[in-house]
Amino acid sequence: MPLRKGDLFPDFSLTDQHGSVFQLKDWVGQKILVIYFYPKDYTPGCTKEACSFRDQYTVFQTAGAEVIGISDDTTDKHKKFANTYQLPFRLLADEGGKLRKKIGIPTDLFGLIPGRATFVIDLEGYIAMAFKSMNATQHIRQAIKTIEQLQQK
Repeated sequence: MPLRKGDLFPDFSLTDQHGSVFQLKDWVGQKILVIYFYPKDYTPGCTKEACSFRDQYTVFQTAGAEVIGISDDTTDKHKKFANTYQLPFRLLADEGGKLRKKIGIPTDLFGLIPGRATFVIDLEGYIAMAFKSMNATQHIRQAIKTIEQLQQK
């Protein structure tokens, strides 16, 4: 069953492009998290999405949120991708797509492409937004809107 708004996001541990381990439980209570899952480094839609998150990164930071990108690419490929596009946020390697499967992100295009999904995780670790769409440009707008709503509470 896919995770939905109101569900507790499960704890996980993955390695980023610098070889550092990111563990969700270390961030709960510290910052709002924007966790976006994307199909693959260097593809047109994924590059556009990553660069859009990069271009709005200060908006997220000012709102007290941290952006995390996740795909099943390797840490080495993430490092090259982040350097090529000057991405200021972590890219986590979900090799084999284990986390993606655990949280129920479906594949798209007849099961050929890993799905695209963005989650906003509140300070208590609950999902404030679960947005799934292959349209990469919609994810940033939806995440910012949700963070603004969380800030008003």
